[in-house]
Amino acid sequence: MRRALRVARRGWGWTAPNPLVGAVVVRDGAVIAEGWHAAYGGPHAEVMALAAAGSLARGADLYVTLEPCTHHGKTPPCTEAIIAAGVARVIVAVEDPNPQAGGGVAMLRAAGIAVTTGVERAAAAELNAPFLFSYRDSRRPFVTLKLAISADGMVAPANRARMQLTGPDAMRAVHRLRAGVDAIAVGMGTAIADDPQLTVRHGRRPRVAPVRGVFGSPDHLPSVCALVRTAGRRPTWVVTSEAAAEAPTGVRVLRAPTLAGQLERLREAGVGHLLVEGGAALGTSLLEAGLVDRLVIFEAPVLLGAGAIPAPPGTPSAGGRPPQGWRLVSRRTLGADVESVWAPDDR
Repeated sequence: MRRALRVARRGWGWTAPNPLVGAVVVRDGAVIAEGWHAAYGGPHAEVMALAAAGSLARGADLYVTLEPCTHHGKTPPCTEAIIAAGVARVIVAVEDPNPQAGGGVAMLRAAGIAVTTGVERAAAAELNAPFLFSYRDSRRPFVTLKLAISADGMVAPANRARMQLTGPDAMRAVHRLRAGVDAIAVGMGTAIADDPQLTVRHGRRPRVAPVRGVFGSPDHLPSVCALVRTAGRRPTWVVTSEAAAEAPTGVRVLRAPTLAGQLERLREAGVGHLLVEGGAALGTSLLEAGLVDRLVIFEAPVLLGAGAIPAPPGTPSAGGRPPQGWRLVSRRTLGADVESVWAPDDR
């Protein structure tokens, strides 16, 4: 199952709104084939693995990270392919919450196939956390807040000058994170101070480029900034509580009086996973409102000193203990930096 989880990640950035899924065929204790969902609209992981196994799939075990689907969508049901292949046993990590696609376990058992569920459930659920969240709460996007912080807990120098806190390994990790979301957003202060592009420029490009978003007053967005200059080539939105302010040409405005309502507008516009990259004020507001589903911290071994802009209150350090209400999902070293991923205890 761990191998199936690894191969599932090969579809990163290409399967949404479908989940990442991996499958491994095992016969007599040996792996004979594997497959993964490579792109939205393409064959599912189980079908790819079974095709690679051929006649050796008969009587074999199939490990799959998500319950096989039962419905006719862009591809036929995976359950039909599994039954036709003569698989003896199916091991499933996590059930599919989609009411249209779910029920695969019951269908396989009805066909006489032994099914085991829950193997590496936590890891499989984390792999597809935004997908699973969408069936628990369809009102707003799954929100990932990314912060780069110094060793003394700061996010920007006192003069707010643009500064790359982390090294190249962390930068590549951020761009990979961007490739797996529907939209990347910052606060207006960050948009003005840093003039970011909010694009995927390193690693494999995603199937669909993420929307670029800015939270704040649309008439504060400079017409000379990179986001506005390239709005004709990349969707650029401003999310605001103001009722009448106008945005620069080519920039779409989404309006709602509250932060929660603004996230709902983004969900209605098709954003299922939102990555927020700054600044401190927007991050603080999201955290205080309980609207952050994953917190990704990149901690750099530098000191910004007195007067620098602090991270949102309660932000954990990469090497620290989980603060109240949060649990550590993962931690790894990226060059000189440390990345840690945190989740609310209830999500």
